[in-house]
Amino acid sequence: QVQLVESGGGLVQPGGSLRLSCAASGSIITFNAMGWYRQAPGKQRELVATITSDGSTNYADSVKDRFTISRDKKNTVYLQMNSLKPEDTAVYYCHVLRSPLWGQGTQVTVSS
Repeated sequence: QVQLVESGGGLVQPGGSLRLSCAASGSIITFNAMGWYRQAPGKQRELVATITSDGSTNYADSVKDRFTISRDKKNTVYLQMNSLKPEDTAVYYCHVLRSPLWGQGTQVTVSS
């Protein structure tokens, strides 16, 4: 079975930083585009950032210039989050685009 395991969430003050990781187990993901999504309480899940196998990236307007998505040679996907705001508070999910594969989600809370 292929699983996506996320880590790196936690509590951070406004203006702080966190780095989320998403590691594939059971197999590696080489040719699929990957994405980070987030869902806040009472809100719909929204796309945060995507990255292709070639490294091309796209971001939601709300996180541009603050978040950076990347992937390494071991097919671990990262989301570097800087200048965090309270409105970034959500459960963040890793996703293999065009597939039913999702991570379990990791909580990010931005609060003073």
